Amino acid sequence: MLIVRSPLRISLGGGGTDLPSYYRKFESHFVAAAINKYVYVAINKPFKEGIYLKYSEQEQCSTVDEIKHPLIRECIKIMNLEDLQIEISSMADIPAGTGLGSSGSFTSALLKALHEFLGKDISKVDLAELACKVEIEILGDPVGKQDQYISVFGGLKSFRIDRNGKVDHEDLDLDGLTRKKLEDNLLLFFTGITRKATTILRDQQNLADDSTMQSNLHLTKSLGFQTKLALETSNLPLFAKLLSDQWSQKRSRSVSTSTEAIDEAIKAGIDSGAKGAKLIGAGGGGFLLFYCAEKQALRSAMSKLGLEEVEFYFDETGTEVLTL
Repeated sequence: MLIVRSPLRISLGGGGTDLPSYYRKFESHFVAAAINKYVYVAINKPFKEGIYLKYSEQEQCSTVDEIKHPLIRECIKIMNLEDLQIEISSMADIPAGTGLGSSGSFTSALLKALHEFLGKDISKVDLAELACKVEIEILGDPVGKQDQYISVFGGLKSFRIDRNGKVDHEDLDLDGLTRKKLEDNLLLFFTGITRKATTILRDQQNLADDSTMQSNLHLTKSLGFQTKLALETSNLPLFAKLLSDQWSQKRSRSVSTSTEAIDEAIKAGIDSGAKGAKLIGAGGGGFLLFYCAEKQALRSAMSKLGLEEVEFYFDETGTEVLTL
């Protein structure tokens, strides 16, 4: 059996500008970090012919076209898998629909696993692009390129996408103390709400030519550049403020982005000492990210609201094979 894992991610700046509807006109910039919460894909060759799938559901198929799971079906198709004697299983540290980029992580892990299963090499750039092709071009999902790229490469990175879709990336130039403070003072709390981001992202995609939406995303991209500069100059108070600024921009893009409970939790976090906060992902649920140096009061406030903390640190390896 071979096992591949891909990290989930937190978006730190510029999220939303990575959708094709924006970067094809204006280019994109965003900052993201991979974290040590993972999606795992295992592949084995069973004794009997057939395609055996185990995820939140189970499938047993004779042909690829019978597969109900769209990502698995299209990944197998794009790999031109001829030996239909395969078992694919997946699990994750965090539920899907929580804003941490699980679909991009899953697609990256699955494609890497299929390449290993077939004895084929693939570079990180090609793996990320292939994952994007499956989700964006083949399935037509209203997603961007952030999740696949940060999952494949890992670390804390700044990304740019040009109008042709070419992605360039670089590691954030952080000194050791700044990195440690950032890792220590970023806290994640689960709202308890899972949701599909497609409705919110499709709304943004459908409003691609709207001047108000474009202005919002232009400012969001600017905040992404400011986030990079704040981190690389060790200005963590400014970084914290920029988290809240980005949340304000995201919240104004769609009425579905926030809820009364989310607004209440963010206010409670700020009132208890957090210097900045945002909801991770497209909105509607998932995880709240706070920057807070004095953590006891924040944790107490979130506990009173019934929000569970998920502790994490940064992942440096990206998508990788664990077992061969």
